[in-house]
Amino acid sequence: MTFVSLERMPLSEVRDRAARLRRHLNECRPDASGMLIFSRPAVYYLSGAWVNGLLWLPLDGEPVLLCRRGFERAEMDSPLQNILEYKSYSQISGLLRECGTPFGSCAGVEMAGLPWSLGEMLKEKVPGVNFVAADMALHRTRAVKTAWELRKMRLAGARHNQALIALAGRIRPGMTEREVGLAVWKVFFGHGHQGMMRMQNPGEEIFLGHVAAGDSGNYPGAFNGPLGVRGEHPALPFPGYAGKVWNRAEPLAVDCGFCLEGYHTDKTLIYWAGEDAVSEEADRAQDFCLQIHEYLASRLKPGTVPAELYRDCVKIALQNGLAEGFMGLGRNKVGFLGHGIGLAVDEWPVVAPSFDTPLEENMVLAVEPKMGIPGLGMVGVENTFVVTPQGGECLTGEERGPLFSA
Repeated sequence: MTFVSLERMPLSEVRDRAARLRRHLNECRPDASGMLIFSRPAVYYLSGAWVNGLLWLPLDGEPVLLCRRGFERAEMDSPLQNILEYKSYSQISGLLRECGTPFGSCAGVEMAGLPWSLGEMLKEKVPGVNFVAADMALHRTRAVKTAWELRKMRLAGARHNQALIALAGRIRPGMTEREVGLAVWKVFFGHGHQGMMRMQNPGEEIFLGHVAAGDSGNYPGAFNGPLGVRGEHPALPFPGYAGKVWNRAEPLAVDCGFCLEGYHTDKTLIYWAGEDAVSEEADRAQDFCLQIHEYLASRLKPGTVPAELYRDCVKIALQNGLAEGFMGLGRNKVGFLGHGIGLAVDEWPVVAPSFDTPLEENMVLAVEPKMGIPGLGMVGVENTFVVTPQGGECLTGEERGPLFSA
């Protein structure tokens, strides 16, 4: 049988990413001879292949992709020259020596990509190498998107915007959150959503996103985001609850991501039954979120410090008497206003009080000012932006909401 790759990542793309990772590794871990990558999204990012395995990127020499499973597919999808099979960590040192790119005495590793048990096994099977955390070098590399990545994210964002606008014609008060979630699923798939949503922080999960009608928007949760959600069940708190009906006088918050060719965009829209259903309090809160949204978007420029943006917005909320529900009510409140996004929903950088690393051109962030209203639910907005010298370029369309159902 003869098979052909669905998309072979250009060699120039792989080499550009490797060069930038090497530069960041030199800055973050100058003692490391290279970096060992474990998580499948990061292996794909540096090789173009989705495999069960790992990738070694030496400071000097060609990368080596080691496959426990997926070797034949890797040969089709990846432009790398060194693609080998292995069964045990004990083989790694020998295979790298054969490729002319051995470990040095110190090697950087993607520690977040490996469970503790496997990390201990790696140290046991590869003696004599000091493995050091180098995750920050990888975060900084992936944060700045290439033109190849941005083309995919622009397409995803355009489809995302179209799908959420189309959703308004498919939902109505009286539907349950689960029924709305099924409508989201159908319209998203109709616009090319590929079904899989990925989180990179350990333990974080997502399925489609959040569908929160009325007070579900303030429902206690463990997800690291401001919008509450009842979910299907305590064991699967996504995307909505079959027992919660969207009532006419309630906001419906749809915070569902879109994924196309592996790349995500994030967008939230608020839906109402009609303009007369919006209370004065909700209208004021929505307007405030839109103002913060535009404030943040206009300042997504190279050199801007995210921590300063965060502090400015919190100050504005305090001045307007809206600090209580800003970015969540009670213990649902989160300490960020935006997050990086790409191959995962939760990437670097973050618009948060401790994030002092300046933004760089072509970073991509989702900014999501939201406001919890006691007894009513949550309103707000979210869109995905590219950092440019002129400010944020929106990838997810011009629709800001709220939208009104048919």
